[in-house]
Amino acid sequence: MVEQLITPRSENYAQWYQDVIHRAELAEAAGVVKGCMVIRPHGFAIWEKMQADLDARFKATGHKNACFPLLIPMSFIEKEAEHVEGFAPELAVVTHAGGKQLEEPYVIRPTSETIIGHFFSKWIDSYRDLPLLINQWGNVMRWELRTRLFLRTGEFLWQEGHTAHATHEEAQEEVRRMLDVYRDTCHELLAMPIVRGVKTAHERFAGATETVCIEALMQDGKALQAGTSHDLGQNFGKAFDVMFQNQEGERDYVWQTSWGVSTRLVGALIMTHSDDDGLVLPPRLAPIHVVIVPIFRKEHEKSQVMEAAQRIAAELRDDGLTIEIDDREGMKPGAKYYEWERKGVPLRVEIGPRDIESGSVMIKRRIAGLDERGKPMKEKLPMEGLGVSIGRVLDEFQDFLFDRAKKRLEENTITANSWDEFTSAFEGNKSQFVYAHWDGSTETEIAIKEATKASIRCLPFPEDGPAPEPGKCIKTGKPSERLVLFAKNY
Repeated sequence: MVEQLITPRSENYAQWYQDVIHRAELAEAAGVVKGCMVIRPHGFAIWEKMQADLDARFKATGHKNACFPLLIPMSFIEKEAEHVEGFAPELAVVTHAGGKQLEEPYVIRPTSETIIGHFFSKWIDSYRDLPLLINQWGNVMRWELRTRLFLRTGEFLWQEGHTAHATHEEAQEEVRRMLDVYRDTCHELLAMPIVRGVKTAHERFAGATETVCIEALMQDGKALQAGTSHDLGQNFGKAFDVMFQNQEGERDYVWQTSWGVSTRLVGALIMTHSDDDGLVLPPRLAPIHVVIVPIFRKEHEKSQVMEAAQRIAAELRDDGLTIEIDDREGMKPGAKYYEWERKGVPLRVEIGPRDIESGSVMIKRRIAGLDERGKPMKEKLPMEGLGVSIGRVLDEFQDFLFDRAKKRLEENTITANSWDEFTSAFEGNKSQFVYAHWDGSTETEIAIKEATKASIRCLPFPEDGPAPEPGKCIKTGKPSERLVLFAKNY
């Protein structure tokens, strides 16, 4: 009996997700540290490419990286009432150090608005000091009761941007600008379409006056909040006395923003593109673009084939691609193929004596159509100009993944015009993106979630969803200003 390495999505989606992570060697539960994970080299390499892309975009928009303490005085957390209330259940608190009880406990940072606000108050004095645009790459701790690798863990990696501005208008522009940076990374790097929108008051970040977000549709129809950007108003400025002298010579509080994405994006990537054979990676995000598998049966063929493989690898590396030559001995080509497919390598190149003779190679995309025998299709490419040909194939594959995900989003988005139609979209384990009217009250928002397990993901921007139009609430029948996006979520 052949061991079933990856559970089919149709059989158990949650187990499929865990199996893909395990077989691709992306991460594993830390075990000895409750609720935390170990990110393995292949998983971390994916995060590093996300990080590099985002970091370049942040710097292009004028932000500079900094690093703030991991430990935050409890008194800082308590200064902003909504903030402490929102995070209280998730806080990990340090009460002893150096063999003694601390005079004041420290919180392991769940986010850094408070301690950064403290330092902003020291660094900002005049409108000439503004805007102050800071980003931090680091780890945070939130004591989650139910954890799932990448999606929700006690400790995770992220970036958190923090900015201070002289006017509310400037802060609002920053909030939207950074949300669009996230959208561009999701579209261009992850090949993952998203919907931008505004969170309800019930769902917004603790201490913010407004939260905007990007929501992505996973293959099981659930939504995943992939990133958020917050208008903090003057709330943290007042809590930490962050004031400046404006151009009129008057003292005023700064207007602040914060925004962040995390290693949750790796989970989003997995559930957007991967299949029952394992991980699928968009080429622009893949740590390894091409794996070359030398094929030979006789020892005298080995040197010729390996020389050709090394030559091809060097040519492709000169074109900026990351190449792996799998020359492991004692392992059949089929086993090598399967391993690299599980790890999501976008393209495989096979080369043997016959290929050298014909001046060509065989390639196989990570997702390929079937030939007349029902086997995955392979393509023959000439060795001459191979770098250009493979570059074209990788670009095509990147576009294919985005187009496929976008089509899935469109096919799994509906508008519900009655309560029966709405509830049928969420029966049992079902979910999809559903636009429906809502009367604007938190009471109704909670009642809908209790009845269906579907929550309001966002009030979509007009460019990303239906244009605002009045109607009647799907639950209460009361007047509604616009359609909002509902889904079950991670």
